Amino acid sequence: MFTEKYTEKVLEHFTHPRNIGTLEDADGVGEVGNPACGDMMTFYIKVRDGRIVDVKYKTFGCVAAIAVASVVSEMAKGRTLEEAKALRNEDIARELGGLPKQKWHCSVLGAKALKEAILDYEARISGQSREKGPQKPRRKQTCPECGVENPITARFCMQCGAPLEKKS
Repeated sequence: MFTEKYTEKVLEHFTHPRNIGTLEDADGVGEVGNPACGDMMTFYIKVRDGRIVDVKYKTFGCVAAIAVASVVSEMAKGRTLEEAKALRNEDIARELGGLPKQKWHCSVLGAKALKEAILDYEARISGQSREKGPQKPRRKQTCPECGVENPITARFCMQCGAPLEKKS
């Protein structure tokens, strides 16, 4: 069925992914990926008392990308922000029992997406944009194909993958 050799744990997370979805009232959102190659991840986190209490994600990609996002969501829950930021792609791959060499980039995306969500949270609570100046309120854009709301920064719909118009 698959040309790559995946571990049982990778296939389990692929066939039964955990924590899929969005958090409408997320404290932090991190989006990473390369739509040209097909792997996109968006993580949504909820934080209480310095700990990640809930994680949801949307992933568009291959078996490994889906499995990575699922396992990262499980690994992040209950961790402090610093512990979660310290998760490395090696930790993620190890938790999955390994990944084929050509799919290693998926573990990098998972670690980066979670870290981006944490950095977004930290910027929000400090009242600063991650670039500069005061934080603008989060806006959403609606997909013209399926009607799902997406972060204003998304270039592709996290539900159906349709291209979104870039808002200025």
